[in-house]
Amino acid sequence: MEFLVSHADRHQQVTVLNEELSIRYAKLQMEYEALHKEMIDYKTRANYWEAQFNKFKSREDELKSEIEELKAKLRKREQQLFGKKSEQGISRQEHTINFQTKLTNNKKKGQQPGSKGHGKRSYNHLPVVEETVDLFEKDAICPCCHLPYEELPEMENSEILEVINVKPYRRLIGRKKYKRNCVCEKNSDPQIITPPPSERLIPKCKFGISIWAYLLVKKFEYQQPMHRTLSELKGNGLSLAKGTVTDGFQKLLPLFIPVYDAIVAKSVAAKHWHADETTWKVFEAVEGKKNHRWFLWIFHNTETVVYKIEKTRSSKVLIDHFGFEHGGGTLNVDRYSAYKVIAKSGLFILAFCWAHVRRDFLNYSKEYSNNEAFGLLWVDKINHLYHVNNQRIQHDADSKEFNLHHKNLKDTISAMKEAIDQSLKENDLLPSARKLLISLNKHWSGLTVFIDHAEIPMDNNTAERGLRGSVVGRKNYYGSGAVWSSELAAALFTIFGTIKLYGLNVHTWLLGYFYECALLGGKSPEDIQKYLPWNMTEKQKQLFSEPPKHEDTG
Repeated sequence: MEFLVSHADRHQQVTVLNEELSIRYAKLQMEYEALHKEMIDYKTRANYWEAQFNKFKSREDELKSEIEELKAKLRKREQQLFGKKSEQGISRQEHTINFQTKLTNNKKKGQQPGSKGHGKRSYNHLPVVEETVDLFEKDAICPCCHLPYEELPEMENSEILEVINVKPYRRLIGRKKYKRNCVCEKNSDPQIITPPPSERLIPKCKFGISIWAYLLVKKFEYQQPMHRTLSELKGNGLSLAKGTVTDGFQKLLPLFIPVYDAIVAKSVAAKHWHADETTWKVFEAVEGKKNHRWFLWIFHNTETVVYKIEKTRSSKVLIDHFGFEHGGGTLNVDRYSAYKVIAKSGLFILAFCWAHVRRDFLNYSKEYSNNEAFGLLWVDKINHLYHVNNQRIQHDADSKEFNLHHKNLKDTISAMKEAIDQSLKENDLLPSARKLLISLNKHWSGLTVFIDHAEIPMDNNTAERGLRGSVVGRKNYYGSGAVWSSELAAALFTIFGTIKLYGLNVHTWLLGYFYECALLGGKSPEDIQKYLPWNMTEKQKQLFSEPPKHEDTG
C-alpha cells in the first residue's frame, strides 16, 4: 500500500515537474523566438547599414575621382590661360625626363663645339654706295705747330648694311606722235600715229604692277593687316584709299585661278600628303550658314602646298578635294574623325601623328600631378622612339646601318606594344590613364605606318607648320570679309607656299607674272606652265629666286 502511495506521489511529482518543464520550455521558446526575431532585426539593420556604407563609400570614391578630374581641368585651364605656350617653357622637372635632354643635360645654348657651321653670311650681291669720310679741317692739322697733315693714298675701309625705304613715285609716260607724210592708198594707218598705251594690270587704274605686288605680298605672305600697310605707305608719301585697294584685289582674283587650279591638280596626283585644318572667319552672310566660322585646310607634300577655305570641317571637303576616282595614297593626319571616314574607302592609309600622342601624355602629367610619373614615363618612351627612327632615316634604305637601326626600331615598337597591353591589364590603373592607353591601342595601326615605310614621317608637324603663317594672319586681320576674299587668300597662300618650296622669291615671281598679265590687258596667260616651279629650267629658277630689282612701289 505504501508502495502504491509512494508511486502515486512520484507520478504526481513527475507530472508537476513535467508541467513546470513544459512551462519553462515554453518560456524559453518564447524568449528564443524573441531573441531570434531581434537577431534577424539586427542582421537586417546591419545589412542595411552595410549597404548604406558601401553606397556612400562608392559615392565618396566617385566624388574623389570627380574632384581629381576637376582639379586636372582647372590645372589645364590655368596652363592655357597663364602658362607658357610651347614645350620650350616646360618645367625643369619635365626637362630631366626628356630623352634627348638627358643625353646632353650639360649642353650649353647655341652652336655646339665641333658642329659644322654655316659660315659667315655674304652680302656681296647687294649694291654698293661708296662714301669717303674726311677729317674735319680743325682735326687735320697739328695742334702744336698747326702744319697740315699729309693725306695718304690708301684708306681704312669698313662696311655697314642699310635698308632703303620704300619710295613711291609717278611714272609720267609720254607717247610720241607721228604724222604720215605719204598718201599711199594701201596704208590703213591713221594720219596721227602713237605707240600703244603702257601696260596696266587693271584697265584704267593708276596703280602700277609694283604697288599691287607689294600690297599682296605684305598681306598674304607677311600677314600684315591692310590698314597697317596703307599707313606705312602714307608715311612714305603715298596715300591710297582702302576701298580702291579692296576693289582691286577682287579684280585680281581671276588672274590667280589658273595657277591655283594647276597646283591643286599637281597635288591631287601625288601619293603622300600632310593634311590639317584650323578655323578661319568669313564675315559674309551665306545662305545655309548660321555663323562666320569657316575652316582653312592644308594639303602639303614635297612638291606643292594647297590651301582651301571651306564652310565645313566634315569629310566632304576631303572627298571633293581628292574626287571619287582618286587612286589613293598616304595621309599624315591627326586623329580627327573626318580623315577616318575617307579611309573607309580603302584607298587612303592614315599615318597618325606621334607628336599629338606625346602631347596627350605631357598634358596628362601636368593635369594629374598625383600620377605625373605615368605620363612622363610614356613621354620618355616616345622620345626614345623618335631617337631610334631618326638614327634609321639618316642612312640609305639598302645600307647595313639602315637595317641595323630598322631592327632596333621594330624591337622598340614591339616592347612599347607589350607595355600598353600589360598596363591595360592592371586593375589599379586610373580611368584617365586607361583612356590614353586605349586611344593609343585603337590608333596603333596608323601610328606604326612609318615602321615599314621609312619615307613617311612619324608626325604631322609639316602641316601644322604650314598653317602657322595663316594663323598669324587670322589673328592680325581676323580672316576674310567676303567669300571672294577667302578665295583670294586660299589661292595666294597656295601659290606663295608652293613657290617657296622651290626656293623662289615670292615678290619676284609675282612681278614677273603680273607683267605678262598687264601685257595681255589684265588677263591671265593662256599658257601658265612656265610660271609653275616644277616646269622651270634652272636658269628660270635662278632668275625668280633673286630679290626684286626695284624696292619702290611705283
